[in-house]
Amino acid sequence: MIPYRIVSTGSQGNAVVINTTVLIDCGVPYKAIEPYVRGLKLVLLTHIHSDHFRPSTLRRLANERPLLRFACCRWLVSDLVAAGVPTHSIDVLESGTMYGYGICNVIPVPLVHNVPNCGYKIHFPAGKVFYATDTNNLNGIVARHYDLYMVEANYEDEIIKAKIAEKKAAGEYAYEVHAMRNHLSKAKCDDFIYRNIGPGGEYVYLHCHVDEEGDGCAVS
Repeated sequence: MIPYRIVSTGSQGNAVVINTTVLIDCGVPYKAIEPYVRGLKLVLLTHIHSDHFRPSTLRRLANERPLLRFACCRWLVSDLVAAGVPTHSIDVLESGTMYGYGICNVIPVPLVHNVPNCGYKIHFPAGKVFYATDTNNLNGIVARHYDLYMVEANYEDEIIKAKIAEKKAAGEYAYEVHAMRNHLSKAKCDDFIYRNIGPGGEYVYLHCHVDEEGDGCAVS
């Protein structure tokens, strides 16, 4: 089993520490990740939305840990520099290419969102991890027999469709339409996991949709 810690997931902020050494996403205050900072070797970033990319936390991370590596695809480089991370600490990654970091190998995979975004395949000596959030689908992505899948399961199709219909009938704006266009349903998540997971594999649902009205998570 690969150890992990979900520091935060969802619209309030996203940050996951895997194997004590890799931080994926950094959309939380520094205080939230402070207990893990000393053990980090690598920070993997996915996209620019503020719940995944918090400039003040990234800046402090770079200041506190000058040798820490920050890795991202090309679309985040200028924002990472603007946040205060030195260019010499940034690794620019290309989707589909494997990068070796000693502690693990990393492969970015393209995701479908309303801004450029990626997920990650991370290969540790002890096992393989697949991470993906904020995407409409996982079409064309294969991650067979990985040991840990950390995948968005944002909403149940029937529940969110009923909510949209209810709001449209009442002449109200249905922000849930945005969730369906830009996030992964539990059904799509489950389909991907079941097609890829092998014996002994583990999966974790991430980024659960919460209604503005306070109705709670749409995924059981």
